[in-house]
Amino acid sequence: MSHTTVMDVQFDTLPNFEAGWVWLVGAGPGDPGLLTLHALNALRQADVVVYDALVNEGVLGFAKTGALLEYAGKRGGKPSPQQRDISLRLVDLARAGRRVCRLKGGDPFVFGRGGEEALALVEHGIPFRVVPGISAGIGGLAYAGIPVTHRDTNHNVTFLTGHDAGGVVPDAIDWDSVSKGSSVIVMYMAMKHAHAIAAKLMAAGRSPDEPMAFVCNATTEAMQVHETTLGSIGDLEALGLSPPAIVVLGEVVRLRSALDWIGAMQGRVLKADPLATRTVSQSA
Repeated sequence: MSHTTVMDVQFDTLPNFEAGWVWLVGAGPGDPGLLTLHALNALRQADVVVYDALVNEGVLGFAKTGALLEYAGKRGGKPSPQQRDISLRLVDLARAGRRVCRLKGGDPFVFGRGGEEALALVEHGIPFRVVPGISAGIGGLAYAGIPVTHRDTNHNVTFLTGHDAGGVVPDAIDWDSVSKGSSVIVMYMAMKHAHAIAAKLMAAGRSPDEPMAFVCNATTEAMQVHETTLGSIGDLEALGLSPPAIVVLGEVVRLRSALDWIGAMQGRVLKADPLATRTVSQSA
């Protein structure tokens, strides 16, 4: 006789994954513990999991026994499937009566091209559900001890991508406006062009002494955090840093010396008031 747990009862109240549907599911930034209940529910029911390059293997371990795990990852500079082919694959699987979990790193609608895939499903009459996930630009920075907002430093934040569809620094971004209008800038996929982006921001008036951080493999055991300044990025490859990475610019980076909770568990002594060393101009 099977033993029904409280968790099983709770999952019974979550949506049923119907055959022929596609669920666009955010897997979060890496740590499997950051999955939402809806994401876990999707993995427990899906017949097929079509997953991205940035999905942690530990997350895939939650897929039901016998589910087909199909890789559809894209990484810059490496051979990758075309987006149109991925979208059509989702359509074909759904038409075959499968429960299709399209598992994407972070959040499907935050630089994840989930909107494009959803539009393709609509075009072909495939029903779908969107399951948001924790974006690396928020969750990844939190694991690094860097809050995206803090009352004493900023009341706004800008999220942007560091390269466009062609793999170059986006011309569509108004760098002058971003520089002048946002206290904190969080950049996805920006490591490759970090120096070029820094030059654009400094040309628009940002101080070369402004604190900056690179968070690589955020929320995983391989996470690395490199604290620097806008004008002194250095040779990232020589430092042993590589994508995937989240880059953040702004005074919130200074708070890491007090809020690096993972470092504290490993013996780091945290600083009580890291903002006290700011100059008058920085505070202004």
